[in-house]
This record gives sequence, structure tokens and C-alpha cells, in this order.
Amino acid sequence: MSHIDVARLRSRLLAPAGPYAAIDVVARTGSTNTDLRAAVAEGAPDRTVLIAEEQTSGAGRRGRTWTSPPGRGVYLSVLLRPAEVPLPALGSLAAVAGLALTDMAAELGVDAVLKWPNDVLAGPEREKCAGVLAEAASSDEQAVVCGIGVNVLPLREPVRPGPGGLPATSLAEQGARTTDPTEVAALLLAAFHEREVPWRGARGDLAAAGLLDTYRERCATLGRDVRLEVAGGRSRTGRVVDIDPTCALVVDEDGGRRSTVFAADVVHLRPAAG
Repeated sequence: MSHIDVARLRSRLLAPAGPYAAIDVVARTGSTNTDLRAAVAEGAPDRTVLIAEEQTSGAGRRGRTWTSPPGRGVYLSVLLRPAEVPLPALGSLAAVAGLALTDMAAELGVDAVLKWPNDVLAGPEREKCAGVLAEAASSDEQAVVCGIGVNVLPLREPVRPGPGGLPATSLAEQGARTTDPTEVAALLLAAFHEREVPWRGARGDLAAAGLLDTYRERCATLGRDVRLEVAGGRSRTGRVVDIDPTCALVVDEDGGRRSTVFAADVVHLRPAAG
């Protein structure tokens, strides 16, 4: 895979012609999310982007790592300062990033769906192609960093499947029309901006932003029987019957109880044979 061309990205997406205040590319770092969380305290502006060609400590949910080898993917983070979005609504930014990823996949001719809360699955076998991690950042002014990792080319080394045993795939393996990482990054950042603007204007309410119905349409978790694995608790099973405007799952659990789930690992259960 060729190197990411920061000059091309800036010419298309950097202010004043584009929506982003700063775009930088580094060859290698621990984690772009960690770097931008540190940049918050240093006064980095709203809509700052950092892209790495390799991450040595890429972060996933619940302390997991995201495999980010050199030359295989696009690994980026966006720093936002959405003062108008209440703190409890910041969590719905992961849904915004998920929609942007599926928009990008469609532009590349790749069939992709969302797996709640933060995965993108691609191809007929619904293998993991991308992930999202949104983290609030400590600051006098409200800030959030949204990290996105996309597998562009096949990974050279086997990756241990995450919850649910989902194997990894890549845009290339699913027939993307291009694997140029600069183009992939440009499409993703443009799509993220198009989704983030109404989200911010609606104060983080996905329904008011006109994003909730699209998320429901693209979310393969909706309508599925699932196992919910909550940190420090026992797993529970049930059927996902809705997704609310904060992007929480509404689940009819076994035993007849309905619950709202804000955070959990979700395992899609296979339908019973017969």
C-alpha cells in the first residue's frame, strides 16, 4: 500500500476550502486517540485530524487493542469540541462514525453493515473491517476524540477474533474499487463531516439529526437474538427490538423483561437450525 499523501488531503479537506482545522499524518505512533487527547490540553482546535500509517498501541473498547500494522490500513482520530452537545449525548458520536464508514464503503463498492456498538462488518460473511472508539477528553472546554481504524489490505498476521468470534477482513478482500489510502482517508473524512454537522446541530440527538432511521436500517444487530456481555456482570440473552436516539439498544430479554443497554459487548447468535 502506498503512503498517505497529506498534501492531497489538505488540498481537499483543510479550511478554508474544507471543514477541518488541521490534518497531520505520522508514519508511526502509539495511538492517534492518545495523541489527540493530549493535544486537547495544548489547545488543539475543533476538527483536528491525526492519521497514522502504523499504531503500536491502537486502542479498542474496554482496554482491548486494535491491530494497526504498517501499510495495511487507515488509522485516524478526529478531535471535536462540540460545546452545544451535552456530555451524556457524546456517546452517540460512535454511531455518526459508523454511518460515515458505511457511506465510505458504499462509495468504494463494498457491502457493509453496522454491528452495535462500534464495529463495521463487510462482505457476505459479515467479517470485521473497521472499528470506532469515541472518548471524552479532559479539558476546561468540552472535547471528544473519535478514533477510526479501517483494514484496507489483508492483514499479514492472523488476528485473534473479538467478541463473537468475528474474523477480520479488509476493503481489498471485499472488492473495493480502490485501495489508495489517501483516497480512503479522504472519503472517510468527508463522510464523517457530512454526518457530524447535523449531529452537532441536533445536540447529539440522532433522531433530531435525521440519522437514527439510517442507523437502524444499516445496523445488523437490530432484530437479532444476541448475547450481552457486560463488564463485571453475567451475560444475558435476548432480542434487540429497537435503537433509541442516544444509540442505546432496547432489548427484550429472555424471561420477558425489557431493558435499555448503553454499553456491552454484543454477540450475534445464530438462528436455531430446523
